[in-house]
Amino acid sequence: MKNDVSQIRRDYAQRSLSRQDVSGDPLKQLQQWLDEAIRAEALEPTAMTLATVDSRGRPAGRTVLLKEFDEKGVVFYTNYNSRKAHHLLLRPFAALTLFWPELERQVRLEGRVKKVGAERSDSYFFSRPYKSQLGAWVSDQSAVIPDRQHLEDKMERVAEQFKNQPMQRPPYWGGYLLIPDRVEFWQGRRSRLHDRLEFVADGQSWKIQRLSP
Repeated sequence: MKNDVSQIRRDYAQRSLSRQDVSGDPLKQLQQWLDEAIRAEALEPTAMTLATVDSRGRPAGRTVLLKEFDEKGVVFYTNYNSRKAHHLLLRPFAALTLFWPELERQVRLEGRVKKVGAERSDSYFFSRPYKSQLGAWVSDQSAVIPDRQHLEDKMERVAEQFKNQPMQRPPYWGGYLLIPDRVEFWQGRRSRLHDRLEFVADGQSWKIQRLSP
């Protein structure tokens, strides 16, 4: 039997969003909303949908985790041989979306993407749990593999290898910085008349404008 999903809906009513509610700096506003999502115990508050396009302009999306951000932009880490990395090599622009249904909020960021420096990637890599460090060596991300056992066997070999030598960061693993030039804050409202405030880079400052829902 086909499921009828057309009538699934939720009317949002928790909060509103006005120009007076937001910082003039979208990354400071992101920090405020992220802090509130963490306090609200949102499930995976740092999860972001990352959208890239290939050489033909065909889009692809996947979930990554926000690991750092500052006044320049937001950082996520991945394998530089992955499908997303190949996309970014050819077209170094991307979009990120964070959604916190517990707070009826969404943030969208768009901009240029570049690799972070080796020192920054090292710093984050060595802060990860040891088995996650091993996992970065094991995973040839996005490559076709024969079965699960292939991963398990490779994990054993890599673990044995690093028993006798210091851990290193794989040269094909590191961070990307998305430098936003467009950021939108979305707050769910009743009757689908949602609040949307968009920040658009304007030289060294930001222009803030309200969008129709």
